[in-house]
Amino acid sequence: MLMPELPAPTARLAFRRMTRDDLDEMAALLGDPEVMRHYPRPKTRQEAQDWIDWNQRLYAEHGFGLWVVALRESGEFVGDCGLTPQLIEGVTEIEVGYHVKPALQGRGYATEAAAACRDHAREVLGVRRLVALIRPANLPSQRVAERIGLPFEREAVSRQGPVVRVHAGEW
Repeated sequence: MLMPELPAPTARLAFRRMTRDDLDEMAALLGDPEVMRHYPRPKTRQEAQDWIDWNQRLYAEHGFGLWVVALRESGEFVGDCGLTPQLIEGVTEIEVGYHVKPALQGRGYATEAAAACRDHAREVLGVRRLVALIRPANLPSQRVAERIGLPFEREAVSRQGPVVRVHAGEW
């Protein structure tokens, strides 16, 4: 089993592996209609548990996944951010993804966390190409992707069916 290395802490944020102890906070995050407005629907508590289980499998199989993001100073739960393999039009890409709880949105945490994950992908994991798959109406996430050096590349059909904007960067 691979033990994942974590992205380096940022000025304000720290990362840790998701565990079953995170179910209440992850269920609140992924069940929030505002956070999930660009998904088909908010996730149920069981689906939040499945999300945690999926990330634990990713840690074991790949050494990375989505990590819990917390404020360094207080330990307060911010959301999740990390790296996941995603199949897009027959090609597996490494995606940077992020969710921030509504009370903490608009403070730059998604950009800060996503930049740390981008650096981790590039510098620690040796990933040469990183993508963000974003629904066309999700302008805040598109801005985060662009701020971390993933400009719009093309539109594609996602595995789930809807069209997504592929933001990508190579180095």
